[in-house]
Amino acid sequence: MIRIIIAGAAGRMGRRLVANIAESEDLALAGATERAGSEFLGLDAGSVASVRPLGVRITENFEELLDGADAVIDFSTGRVIENARLAAAKGLSIVIGTTALTADDRNELRRLGDSGAKIVFASNFSVGVNLLFYLTKLAAQTLGDDFDVEIIEAHHNQKKDAPSGTAVSLAEVVTGVRGWDYDRDVRHGRVGNVGARTRREIGMHAVRGGDIVGDHTVLFAANGERLELTHRASSRDTFAKGALRAVRFLADAKAGLYDMRDVLGLK
Repeated sequence: MIRIIIAGAAGRMGRRLVANIAESEDLALAGATERAGSEFLGLDAGSVASVRPLGVRITENFEELLDGADAVIDFSTGRVIENARLAAAKGLSIVIGTTALTADDRNELRRLGDSGAKIVFASNFSVGVNLLFYLTKLAAQTLGDDFDVEIIEAHHNQKKDAPSGTAVSLAEVVTGVRGWDYDRDVRHGRVGNVGARTRREIGMHAVRGGDIVGDHTVLFAANGERLELTHRASSRDTFAKGALRAVRFLADAKAGLYDMRDVLGLK
């Protein structure tokens, strides 16, 4: 039995993680946290997730939960790196799905992995999306620079960051294949008389509306033909199940920083 702490247990993803753990035979909920001042503090995490009461009350004190757990899953937007440091010091496996991390944050996760922690960090935990990463790389290698590339992502109207971490990762796949630079060669939207599209750019477009869980399309277009690779998520359970798959992967993994393509054997 793998005992798991959920950081951000009352959020959209946190609730689905709790619900899926409650249905599992090899996983147990060891703790649940929320930010200070949250209206959900003190409530049973299972009840908040609309499943049976699990006897785990939501707390703001992450550190006090660590001795009774084997792993932590963090999709929160607050103390992600601090939580990772505390969990690593106690030998817990760490799964992080927060996308709004800085380059310094990612470097710190890499340092923790090099220092003995077991971490999976991914911009998207969907099995289908990670296959999309693989297919995007294959398409970019096969089609070459003659094809223009545009990336379109759509999410619900409460998503705070743009573009999505998944869209950024897709662009990084293409820039990696072409030897381009993300900061220089990705163009975020177009407005006004911007002139003709240049050969060396990737268009990035973010759509926000309603309750869209997550859509991503990579469009390859040349004179005479077009290829579109699209993934659409209709339930957050696809991300929750992927994160739990990552926890199981880390149980037998060596120390290091991994992503979902490692978990799925796509590297």
